[in-house]
Amino acid sequence: MKNRSNYWQLIPYIRPQSQTIIWALICTIIFTVFWPIKAWLAGEITQYIGQGDPANIARLAGLAAAIFLLQGIAQYGQDSLMAKAALSIAFDLRKVIYSHLQKLNLNYFEAAKTGDLTYRLTEDVDRIGEVVNQFFHDFIPCILQLVVVLGYMLWLNWQLTIATLILAPLMAIIIGAFGERLLQYSRRSQNRISNLSALLTEVLGGIRLVQAFAAESYELERFSYEARANLQAKYLAEKAKAIQFVVVGFLLGMSVVFIFFLGGWQISQGNITGKDFVSYLAGVALLIDPISHITSNYNSFKEGQASVDKVFELLAVQPTVIEQDKAIPLQSVIGKVEYKAVSFSYQKGSPVINNLSLLAYPGETIALVGASGAGKSTLVNLLPRFYDLERGEILIDGVNIKQVTLKSLRQQIGIVPQENTLFSGTIAQNIAFGKNNFQLKDLEYAAKIANAHQFISELAQGYSTYVGERGVNLSGGQRQRIAIARAILLNPRILILDEATSALDSESEALVQEALERIMRDRTVFIIAHRLATVRRADRILVLEKGQIIEIGSHQKLLDKNGIYASYYSQQFQTS
Repeated sequence: MKNRSNYWQLIPYIRPQSQTIIWALICTIIFTVFWPIKAWLAGEITQYIGQGDPANIARLAGLAAAIFLLQGIAQYGQDSLMAKAALSIAFDLRKVIYSHLQKLNLNYFEAAKTGDLTYRLTEDVDRIGEVVNQFFHDFIPCILQLVVVLGYMLWLNWQLTIATLILAPLMAIIIGAFGERLLQYSRRSQNRISNLSALLTEVLGGIRLVQAFAAESYELERFSYEARANLQAKYLAEKAKAIQFVVVGFLLGMSVVFIFFLGGWQISQGNITGKDFVSYLAGVALLIDPISHITSNYNSFKEGQASVDKVFELLAVQPTVIEQDKAIPLQSVIGKVEYKAVSFSYQKGSPVINNLSLLAYPGETIALVGASGAGKSTLVNLLPRFYDLERGEILIDGVNIKQVTLKSLRQQIGIVPQENTLFSGTIAQNIAFGKNNFQLKDLEYAAKIANAHQFISELAQGYSTYVGERGVNLSGGQRQRIAIARAILLNPRILILDEATSALDSESEALVQEALERIMRDRTVFIIAHRLATVRRADRILVLEKGQIIEIGSHQKLLDKNGIYASYYSQQFQTS
């Protein structure tokens, strides 16, 4: 069974706002002390109305106006200060979650739903901020109002007040029972809305494929199923709240009837005057609103608890690739890379890389060839520590990569992937990705080497052209050349080319290949390619099978050997 979370986990995020919250609470106390004075005024004004005394009525009316004004000022201070604190808490929590996500490893994101993570980072954090705001801005003032008004009522007539409170424990039990049910419904609803958000992210990201396969009706059915499941979960929560308000409202009504009966009896016994009973009834009226708010807030807290669960469940996920406490920056390297008896598996017992050793010399180009699942991409992904080894070690210039900081390690490694990712922003921002300060001349230099400067210059706004989400208004070849320019600007000593030309047409491939040959000069390069024509110039070609090197040599030597590589090569060129 899942452990129940509680709001104590939010204390580290609330503490930095403590000064603002204290000032808000001071305003709350000032706001609260006027409630019993209002109840007293009701009795006093009623007395003078009965006596027909306009002078005293006017005096008390002026006093009431002053009280309303002062209470309004205090309420403004309470509301504005608490809103500031709650928004700041949500902001800090959102930053912490986003920073935490950046540290998690690729295998986590490969299994996680993007829409669900987005929902936790936005809607769940906003809900937590709203709950914190409600707690300090509404719940605590209502509790204080109950305390001071009840204190005043006890002072007026303690027997009547104690009799009135008989129904309080019953109301507390009912509210608590409904709250637990609301928590269950809220968790179910938020799981459903996370699934819906994940589905939207998935479908909108692949809308071209949906339309190409005329799968709109199919996707509409999937969406309708998730949306209806979310509707049903929310409806159950709303029904529970509706029943709760009816029950609580009935109990409050019966309490008022009971009070009138007891009040009449107390007046007949001479234990309370008519004026004081009116004041007492005003106090009762002042209790109804805070009780209603407390009920509503309790429901919100239970619903918000589901968001707290989801957020802190995410924060509890620990990265598997962890930087050592005494990690040192990796200084400029010459590019010698050594894999020593390396083994790795995504699932225990199913090795993807098995006791593999490899030495790449500075400036050497090594091509990795093999069937899908042979371990090519995994092998190069181990170098920037996207994953950590199970056994063995990887050295760069004789330094174990586990002994250096992740940032300095990855700054020495440039990657040009098959499916290039561009972000919303200008072309300049995409080339200079990760750099806040850059010179346009440096971007132009990198773009020229990448064969990208010409097409960028022909765009209406040049390097300031907005490329849109995922760069959809650029061709595949243009996006790939921007990715190459990005790698050139990084100026890495080690370069990974992962199927960098496989998805391009022949004209784009020629331009990209020319750019790649320029960037590869004087760097240690690892090339992954299914098209063997792109690896013929490599210094060494490694043929991988089941995570092991089964052939190694130059293009011509491997052809002369007439082994697996020669078989691959023959198949490609016979079918081309």
